[in-house]
Amino acid sequence: GGRIGLGTSTPVAEVHIKDGDTPTLRLEQDGSSGFTAQTWDVAGNETNFFIRDATNGSRLPFRIRPSAPANSIYTDTDGDVGMGTSSPSRQLHITRSDAAQTRLLVENTNDAAQNTGYQMSNSAQLWSNLVNTNGNWVASASGTGFNELEVDAAGNLYIRAVCNDNSTFPAGTGTCADYVFEPDYPLMPLDEVRAFIALNKHLPNVPSADEIKAKGVNLQSHQGRLLEKIEELFLYTLEQQETIDALTARLQALETPE
Repeated sequence: GGRIGLGTSTPVAEVHIKDGDTPTLRLEQDGSSGFTAQTWDVAGNETNFFIRDATNGSRLPFRIRPSAPANSIYTDTDGDVGMGTSSPSRQLHITRSDAAQTRLLVENTNDAAQNTGYQMSNSAQLWSNLVNTNGNWVASASGTGFNELEVDAAGNLYIRAVCNDNSTFPAGTGTCADYVFEPDYPLMPLDEVRAFIALNKHLPNVPSADEIKAKGVNLQSHQGRLLEKIEELFLYTLEQQETIDALTARLQALETPE
């Protein structure tokens, strides 16, 4: 059938190499044509299939363990690489079919204080990275010269610049509460506010301490609610000032001799 057997008289493929311990195919460039000598071994055994750099200390830069799932590493015709998928939709597409979470981990084992969580670059320019520095996770981008974001071991978050949100929100849900100043805004009378506080121990439309402890807090909506209370407070103050002005005028009228 035109098949060649090395170590077997019954080859089942075009080239069939059989051995009791790690059958190997050696590719040796001996330097006779003026190119640097280099030797590679392609081999496999019960622990893994591997490529060995025989010239440089027999390192194993590429290994596949037996029973690895299908499409563990897949390169598509457009150069996209899939890990766990044969139809990658991005330059690197990672998919898992089991219950485990899909995660990307980049680790510097030579320096425990500088473990990179991820790093992305474009045209040799660093675009974004997340690095573990002395136990704190810091994020930075190209050209800034400083860390934009840092999370320390206690969970405290530090942001160097201003956190902007220019989205449009329905009334009462966003960070802007100027709807309070609309003529038809239902400002709760102060006696009702007093009764609500006495019963619930927190302001209306503001989550209680127990609710925040149980569910956390959405900083965006919470900021809007706090601004809502500040603007309502101004309305109450203006109403009180009108009453004060009216009473002052009446008092002055009473005190003015006829």
